[in-house]
Amino acid sequence: MLDLKFIRDNPETVKKAVLDRNLKVSLDDLLELDRKRRLILTELEKKRSKHKRGNKEIGELMRSGGDAAVMRAEMGALSENIKELEEEVGRLEKDMREILVRIPNVPDGSVPVGEDESANREVRRWGEPRQFDFPPLPHWELGEQLDILDFQRGVKIAESRFTLIKGVGALLERALINFMLDLHTREHGYKEVFPPILANEESMFSTGQLPKLEDDMYRCRDDVLYLIPTAEVPVTNIHRDETLSEEELPLYYCAYTPCFRREAGSYGRDVRGLIRQHQFNKVEMVKFSHPDSSFEELEKLTSDAEDVLKLLDLPYRVVILSTGDLSFSAAKCYDLEVWLPSSDAYREISSCSNFTDFQARRGDIRFKPSSGGKSRFVHTLNGSGVAVGRTVAAILENYQEPDGSVIIPEKLQPYMNGLEKITP
Repeated sequence: MLDLKFIRDNPETVKKAVLDRNLKVSLDDLLELDRKRRLILTELEKKRSKHKRGNKEIGELMRSGGDAAVMRAEMGALSENIKELEEEVGRLEKDMREILVRIPNVPDGSVPVGEDESANREVRRWGEPRQFDFPPLPHWELGEQLDILDFQRGVKIAESRFTLIKGVGALLERALINFMLDLHTREHGYKEVFPPILANEESMFSTGQLPKLEDDMYRCRDDVLYLIPTAEVPVTNIHRDETLSEEELPLYYCAYTPCFRREAGSYGRDVRGLIRQHQFNKVEMVKFSHPDSSFEELEKLTSDAEDVLKLLDLPYRVVILSTGDLSFSAAKCYDLEVWLPSSDAYREISSCSNFTDFQARRGDIRFKPSSGGKSRFVHTLNGSGVAVGRTVAAILENYQEPDGSVIIPEKLQPYMNGLEKITP
């Protein structure tokens, strides 16, 4: 959530941010409501002072034996007027909040301006896509032939876009999770946590999923709890409504969780395979940073995610998202896109974002400066380190052999009980 004073002082900047993101939010209505509220607050302050003086005069009058009936009636009427004004302020603030929570974060100046993903800009590439001397198969065909992916039974158990992973496939999924967690905790300095995978409305609001993304989430029928779409939600909320010390920053957390998304509005896209599932596993990295160094922390976080793909020897590229493709809460985001031969293209496997103080304001996450003075909001960051199912897809497609077998990346073999190859 943006600071109201910032919006008041920089209306054109915020209007441009909303326009560049292709969103419609009535900023003029918000500023008009704010103007009325401030006028009423000024009037309220005057009337409260008058009420306080009047009550003091009544007391003095009564102590001297005078008749305070007229003044009491006057103060009673004033008290009612104050109550009416307070209720009006409450209504105005409610209307303002409904607009405020729909205003997105302001993109950083380095973010390219554009309507959609076509304006995303490539930053760098790593690795060379493999040139096959045989027709490569898509991962869903390989997975079925290897008897490690069962899409039909996943549908039978749940519905479309749920997959039963079995045998060596389940071992590969678990191996990737452990490999990523070990890498981030042992090499990159993250503290592992295992959070709840159900989150309440306050947690979902804090990270920006509510109210904007409610249609994309699964909600419990009898409790106001949501299945998390990413570990970003519970891990960021570890420090909701807390004030940290400056010396504690930066804080690094990583977490494995299953994730759940209804994928509302994406019907017809990636209907086959593991790319767009309703349930998937992910290892997430979350940072709480000092505002002065958060963009440096974003570069480090992105590099940490890249290390996963480098160690698995999977070709990828990094792109910076344009304003039209940027998430609601992010000020800047890099996508890591892994090469998938079946698509003959790079496909997203991780998003690494700096939310500046946007989430921290919604969740009231602050730090106390070591030099003293007023507490400040931290900057929050997160990134996938990385999406497990999409990594499985990338390994199957990039490491396949002409006989239908799949080589296990060397770095994963110790996590696979020494297995070097998945065979039909």
